[in-house]
Amino acid sequence: MKLDPRRLALTLAAPVLAVVVAFVVTSLVLVAVGDPVGKVWATLLSEPKPRTIVNIVNSGITYYIAAVAVAVGFKMKLFNIGVDGQYRIATFAAALVAGNGWLPGPLNIVLALLVAMLVGGLWAGIAGWLKVRRGVSEVISTIMLNAISGGLVAWGLRSWGQRAEGSNTRSTQEIPASSQLEGLGLVPGATGKVYTLLLLAVLLGIGYWFVINRTRFGFDVRATGESESAAVASGVKVPRMVLVAMIASGAVAGLIGMPGFFGADHSYGMNFQSGVGFIGIGVALLGRNHPIGIAFAALLWSWLEKASDGLQLRADVSPALVFIIQGVILLAVVIAYEVVHRIEQRMEQRHVARQLDATTEGAPA
Repeated sequence: MKLDPRRLALTLAAPVLAVVVAFVVTSLVLVAVGDPVGKVWATLLSEPKPRTIVNIVNSGITYYIAAVAVAVGFKMKLFNIGVDGQYRIATFAAALVAGNGWLPGPLNIVLALLVAMLVGGLWAGIAGWLKVRRGVSEVISTIMLNAISGGLVAWGLRSWGQRAEGSNTRSTQEIPASSQLEGLGLVPGATGKVYTLLLLAVLLGIGYWFVINRTRFGFDVRATGESESAAVASGVKVPRMVLVAMIASGAVAGLIGMPGFFGADHSYGMNFQSGVGFIGIGVALLGRNHPIGIAFAALLWSWLEKASDGLQLRADVSPALVFIIQGVILLAVVIAYEVVHRIEQRMEQRHVARQLDATTEGAPA
């Protein structure tokens, strides 16, 4: 496939423009409130320590999987807002299974991954079924399912969780030592290690790209997302595609908590990270639903979070400033993509017009 420099430049223009706009707007906010602009950016852009790099990569792995789960739905114009609930209930179910250690070592890990995908897919399938059979918006149903999953997990922890002596929190049984993953020593000088299931995220990204771009199923997904009526005309069974896409999105969402679970936590407790599903929405938008773009967006999002730790100490600025940066980036990237899309359309129209003119001039009278 021939590389089109113009299309590549337009693809890169939107995220770069969004970051530049976020930089300018944030600087204006700092000036308006009287905070030191130079010191803030010097803090945020300073070279991170090795342990911080490990934390950035590990959070980025989690955000990447969450964004891929969201992107699967986005390809069909489905807004799976329930990724957070799907990942929570799937991780809890996987933790219960892995904690019992019914299978030895690696087999226990594989079993837990399969359980997480199954539970996440089934939970998302509820929203898919409601949309297909009852016409319920997936936005409404998935938001409601988020709340229900939170209640179910809290009930499950009270019923089957354990409370350590002197603690008020409950957690599932810790997984056997043979199922705990030590991590990858990819960052020299760091005391911590990168999650071993980074490999899972890489395979997931490759699989996502291949399925969406190189299979009939992926073609049907993209066709349905672009034009439902055209998809129906070409023989696509849209209701079935909606249901399958929601289940696939939920199955991927079920894997979000697995790198941290096997690499650091080893049990599911009340302090388990929430809100990752909503971060995945922002990362998917910023990465334009492309596996490579999502990877850069996930690392950028994670870097902003970790870099904010030193704002209060070194620049005397609230770490909440990062929320402003992230919010502005999201707003800017949506606008930038639309602007770039319109420019691309106009350039394509002019190109087609020139070709038609050339064909007309060369035709015999």
